[in-house]
Amino acid sequence: MVHGASFVFSKAGSSLGWLGAIASLVVVASAGACATHAEAGVVEAEGAALASGPKASEAGSPVAPLVTACPARMVLVEGDYCTAVRQECLQWVDPPATPFARCARFAPSVCEGPRVHKRFCVDQDEYVPPGDSLPLGGASWADAQRLCGQQSKRLCKETEWEFACEGEGMLPYPTGYDRAAGACNVDKADLVDLGTGKLRDLREPPASLDQCKSPFGVRSMSGNVDEWVWRDRTEGRWRSALKGGWWMPARDRCRPATTVHDEQFRDVETGVRCCAEAG
Repeated sequence: MVHGASFVFSKAGSSLGWLGAIASLVVVASAGACATHAEAGVVEAEGAALASGPKASEAGSPVAPLVTACPARMVLVEGDYCTAVRQECLQWVDPPATPFARCARFAPSVCEGPRVHKRFCVDQDEYVPPGDSLPLGGASWADAQRLCGQQSKRLCKETEWEFACEGEGMLPYPTGYDRAAGACNVDKADLVDLGTGKLRDLREPPASLDQCKSPFGVRSMSGNVDEWVWRDRTEGRWRSALKGGWWMPARDRCRPATTVHDEQFRDVETGVRCCAEAG
């Protein structure tokens, strides 16, 4: 293990492609590094707003139906988002200079910027096509935008996605300060099929990842499939960014973003999660 180092997440953000990252894994392993790999039913959030009509009176007045803040299978996210966070890794899994290096344990996060109030709805799970059990893969940013629109939803902004993942506590991982590899679909080995040279499809059903849950109850925001967002914090050439990572041994944290892919890029690991305005 390697100890010490911190990140400040404000405006900066970049990443490398998965092929380059996998190549880095081979170099690290051959050099005898401390790790063999490198990179990181519907539950409504506690306090979700519910509005009800008047109760039936003794005269038999009709009762107005309950109105929920979010559509079915979405979660209400509300609170104060920190615009700049310092996160210090106390114990590294990989050498910190390695691309996509994993951290085993973080110190408590420190907010170093103003907080902004946010209130919105987010899909509890990654999008699963009707009749399927696995989350959609092979989606581009443009596909994700179109698919969300067809459901009367929209792509999440990058900062919305981060807040749904980390909560007001600014957790590095949706599950807390420690890397919970057993709870989320991350740190898989044998990533590439040597016969075809293609990435192995190791997606898992969202329902099987119930322990991989954020403070708001949003599932699988670390690993499984990389999720497209509308970039509004990190710098990049395109409007698109990918959040959360996928099943490779990588960062898989709430704040980092992959910004090197354009809006038409797609691969088996690129999926979709949508947001919507709260009622």
